[in-house]
Amino acid sequence: MANPSAEDMAARLLSEGFRHAGPSVENLSDPITDTPMVVTLDQLRPYELDPRITRNPLYDDIKTSIRERGLDAPPPITRRPGAGHYIIRNGGNTRLAILRDLWAETRDERFYRIACLFRPWPQRGEILSLTGHLAENELHGGLTFIERALGVAKARELYEEETGRTLTQSDLARRLRTDGYPVPQPHISRMQEAIQYLLPAIPNVLYAGLGRHQVEQLTSLRRSASRCWDSRQTSPTGTTDFPTLFQDVLSAFDVDPGQFSAQRVQDELVGQMADLLGENYDTLALEIVDSDRRWQALTTETTAPPQPPSQILSPSTPAVSHPPVLPPRIPASARDVTPTADSLPTEGDDDLPLGDLPATRRDDYVVSPVRSSDRLDTIQRLVAEHTGETHADFESTVLQAIPVRAGGLYPISDVWHIEPDLDTPEQLRSHIAQFAREIAHEAGLDDESVSPDDAGLGFVCRYTPVAAGEQSGPTAARAARSLLHALSGTAPASTSPEMVYGDLRFLLIGTAMQDHESRRLSDAGLVKLFRLIRLARRLTDLERTPVSGAAAMPDR
Repeated sequence: MANPSAEDMAARLLSEGFRHAGPSVENLSDPITDTPMVVTLDQLRPYELDPRITRNPLYDDIKTSIRERGLDAPPPITRRPGAGHYIIRNGGNTRLAILRDLWAETRDERFYRIACLFRPWPQRGEILSLTGHLAENELHGGLTFIERALGVAKARELYEEETGRTLTQSDLARRLRTDGYPVPQPHISRMQEAIQYLLPAIPNVLYAGLGRHQVEQLTSLRRSASRCWDSRQTSPTGTTDFPTLFQDVLSAFDVDPGQFSAQRVQDELVGQMADLLGENYDTLALEIVDSDRRWQALTTETTAPPQPPSQILSPSTPAVSHPPVLPPRIPASARDVTPTADSLPTEGDDDLPLGDLPATRRDDYVVSPVRSSDRLDTIQRLVAEHTGETHADFESTVLQAIPVRAGGLYPISDVWHIEPDLDTPEQLRSHIAQFAREIAHEAGLDDESVSPDDAGLGFVCRYTPVAAGEQSGPTAARAARSLLHALSGTAPASTSPEMVYGDLRFLLIGTAMQDHESRRLSDAGLVKLFRLIRLARRLTDLERTPVSGAAAMPDR
């Protein structure tokens, strides 16, 4: 090859540099594990679906702290795949807004560059981000009722996009609880009513912080007044219908949030209804909010539509609404059922009001008596209403839940339903141990056979050698001892599997030729066994299910 000439060398030296003809990478990919990094305010944006719409009530206090001390707790950040900016992962939008304010005021670099912990965008990222923000906002400054309601409504949209089907309120409550933001199903019902009926009329009052109690008063007033309107309107009254009337009356009070009063709304609504219907004001007021009628409704059986089979074993209860509780405060009814997509009645004999069931039909489901009284039932209803839960009334839920009843230290009216006060590991273990003792006692075991324990399922079955008479055939005592050993996680060393299987069959099912040596559990004992298993399953779920805001966003 000939040596290049001087002209060739000069041409090569003056030619353009090497150019890459392939695709170029403008941004590096995000880390796949939790990684500390420094980002600027220009790179970081708030979470778009943040449920907080109004100003955080602690905004000024947090701003003062950050100005004096700096950012002690930088917000965690993440980034959607393919996005050009980072977002707040869960909780921290208020701190980001404060940093922007301080940077604009001071131009101090410590407010502009933030050392954050980056966490990769997980699967189900949108849902987990939203529930994480809901949980964190509850822990830091709280949310107004309507902000919480709108956040739950958005979560429902995301869940339905994920599953491709419409969710019932019970399904939504279970999914929220699993993702770290537990909301009772009755609260979800009230939230939906507030969004549908109250938000269009009084947005300023709601965003100013109208609480759950007043929201319940307004939604209850709307339901009761609507029933009264429908029962009394026999002919069209111009062009006015009740939904329009209610919206017009309520919107007139969306002026001064600090002076809002549900009692004034009630007075105005009843007054306009009296004019349009040609009725006496006092008559309508008594029909809607009369204390004697409300107390009678509280203690009277009312209609509740049966649930389809798919909902029979649901731990959550049907959506329940409450009539008005306006000053003076008098107990309100907890039996008006808000119709939902999964609770519409179907044709058949079970469409009869549950309170109208013949007494003999209800009594067929009582396997042992439960000592109670009207006063005790009323108190239990009031406590459930105050806590926002549904009172598990046997007569009203006999066809909705597992229809059995059994007495004892902890009477059972519903094998499946678990009351809120019982839904803790300590209480569950206490009930499980008591049911185990009662089953053992019925089978003829001595009082020392079952003792309570702070671990496991709450009880320990003590192994005692069988008497000589028990070796010849299956007995209730030996079968019960084998069953309780199995449930508690231990097994007697000297019992053969064949003997255990045979004993359990006699204990649970019995034979056509019953005698004193092979007695099965009574119906009451069987109900207690079912309840013990149900509580044990719930205890296991509680001890492995995350329920805190910190667990709302898994690492991956």
